[in-house]
Amino acid sequence: MIDRLEALLKEAKGTIKLANDPKSVEEIRVKYLGKSGLITEILKGLGQVSAEMRPQIGKVSNEVKNRISELLEERKEAVESKGGDLPEGWDPTLPGRVLPVGKMHPLTTVQKEICEIFASFGFNVVEGPDIETDYYNFLGLNFPMDHPARDAHDTFYLRKDLLLRTHTTPTQVHVMESQQPPFKVVAPGRVYRNESVDATHHHIFHQVDGFLVDKDIHFGHLKGILDNWVKKFFGSKIKTRFRPSFFPFTEPSAEVDISCIFCEGKGCRICKQSGWVEIMGCGMIDPAVFEKCHLDPEKWSGFAFGMGVERVAMFKYDIDDVRLFYQNDLRFLRQF
Repeated sequence: MIDRLEALLKEAKGTIKLANDPKSVEEIRVKYLGKSGLITEILKGLGQVSAEMRPQIGKVSNEVKNRISELLEERKEAVESKGGDLPEGWDPTLPGRVLPVGKMHPLTTVQKEICEIFASFGFNVVEGPDIETDYYNFLGLNFPMDHPARDAHDTFYLRKDLLLRTHTTPTQVHVMESQQPPFKVVAPGRVYRNESVDATHHHIFHQVDGFLVDKDIHFGHLKGILDNWVKKFFGSKIKTRFRPSFFPFTEPSAEVDISCIFCEGKGCRICKQSGWVEIMGCGMIDPAVFEKCHLDPEKWSGFAFGMGVERVAMFKYDIDDVRLFYQNDLRFLRQF
């Protein structure tokens, strides 16, 4: 029996050396020292030993138990100092794996850059709700009841007077109703229109609208602000031009063109050989909008503008298909 105990101690020493985590150490303890462990199994035969040998066997068994306990404690401290619960075969001295670092989506980057430039002009960034009432999306912006944009083919209606906003311009009405001029605001956000998806259209896209209201504001202020924004965003060599247009909430209204950033106005496939590309719409805020927001149009004047973030991003990065922004293809997104 003494020989079996000494052999068990030798076996335990080799097993303990192979333990590489606290869980393995505990399993070895139970195997040798537990209530149903190997030492207990050997000592069950103690009753068959002569009375003269029992004290000697008891002494040896206690020495074996104590030695195994010491070895287990030493091994437990060793594996815990190396990092605790380590998987078998794992080398903690190896260099760590470099995890990929995420980055902003190109549309987020462009929208942020647009707003930061206007913020440097003194504009505040204000976000409005994605779900609007008919009043804020249309009536408050001087859209007549029979305007084509009210048709279900253009607008996602949630119910008769509730819809997904078709532009970020409703933020203008919210601000003008809740604050007193003067104010300078840009309103970025996601907008929704019931359109067929193709290379230049999508039913979800992003806009940045802006407006300024103060006393004695005229079209020259509008041209100065937008021309400066264009040069800061696209470069000092880019020119702007304003073409007459129509929007229900501005009068007079204009479309803003910039000289083609790819051919510098010489004519190419992007600008269809014209040397110009359209970038946004703008105009002086219609007096009817002031009246609906309970502001005196004789006292206050202002201008508004709006641009599509996707359109600006497509010009900036020379992208010819808006759908690429929404396909979550990492081969495309990793380029930015």
